[in-house]
Amino acid sequence: MAYLDAASTEPLHPAARDALMAALDAGWADPARLYGTARRAQMLLEQARAEVADVLGARPDEVAFTSSGTQAVHLGVLGALQGRRRMGRHLVAGAVEHSSVLQAAAVHERDGGELEIVGVSRTGQADAGAFAEAVSRPGTALACLQTANHEVGTLQPVEEAAEACQAARVPLLVDAAQSAGRLPIPRGWSVLTASAHKWGGPAGVGVLAIRKGTRWRSPYPEDERERRRVPGFENVPAIVAAAAALRARAAEEAAEGPRLSALVDRIRAEVPRLVPDVEVIGDPVRRLPHIVTFSCLYVEGEALLTELDKAGFAISSGSSCTASTLRPSHVLEAMGVLTHGNVRVSLPRGVSEGDVDRFLAVLPDIVRRIRSSLGVH
Repeated sequence: MAYLDAASTEPLHPAARDALMAALDAGWADPARLYGTARRAQMLLEQARAEVADVLGARPDEVAFTSSGTQAVHLGVLGALQGRRRMGRHLVAGAVEHSSVLQAAAVHERDGGELEIVGVSRTGQADAGAFAEAVSRPGTALACLQTANHEVGTLQPVEEAAEACQAARVPLLVDAAQSAGRLPIPRGWSVLTASAHKWGGPAGVGVLAIRKGTRWRSPYPEDERERRRVPGFENVPAIVAAAAALRARAAEEAAEGPRLSALVDRIRAEVPRLVPDVEVIGDPVRRLPHIVTFSCLYVEGEALLTELDKAGFAISSGSSCTASTLRPSHVLEAMGVLTHGNVRVSLPRGVSEGDVDRFLAVLPDIVRRIRSSLGVH
């Protein structure tokens, strides 16, 4: 099986596996206690915090660990809104943000808050001018913008948005889930969220970083753990493994990023040449190195992914029939692109050129057979 769904989750990095096994023996005790094994767990936790902070461009005391990237987003959005409630109830977000951001925004709206969505171009990039205009409105409490889109890979104008937010004295929450460990973190964020399993760490570890001076109040009942930001017992072995994976991933990226990007360029060029009636989606240049998305006319996404699975490829889609929802992907809808037969290929570290060759070899016949079964020739 060729695994080509790294945007959903990256296989566990060998550095994470080694760190996890060691930390299961050394870091199992309660880091809040005072005896020797507890102090050892506390030391491992703080060392991991410092390593993650270094890669993300934060101070260790700004970093807290959550149980997932989604929890980090929910805490980041709702906590920042709660902390700035006296300043206003206006929330700004890009149209192609991850569903966790939009779900937190929906809670804000149900609580009487206001949400303003900033539209995107056909390549999926938020309009920087419109974003700046939105955050300059009186009563703006928070703005949210991802570093890069999780479905199509397009990079967002985070630094331009950050400048506009600083001018308006509005905090910016940046969701770096897809780019952390792959690309440098843009400057200017007030709140940063990320997810360890996206960079080859274990599932169940998220990162919530809050800059010093940013108003934030937990929407949860107060808990003494993680600087009173995240309730619950820390999973120290998993956090240690997450830090090891992030450090290793960042070190490898100078070589691996360009290699994956070249393979993505090849898929972007070859798929429309080999398969008729295909739209390749997302920015061809301002993009993540490992994601390419395309949609095939006259093809159901579920049928396409099922046939690719039979041919030995693990690949995902933003189409409605594969996302347990009756609607097409909100990302593809916001971009105004074709939503039928959508395929997202996302390359993990170490993927072989041979896997990409084989994918390009089998795809045209699979699409032709599906179209033929529907009477389309």
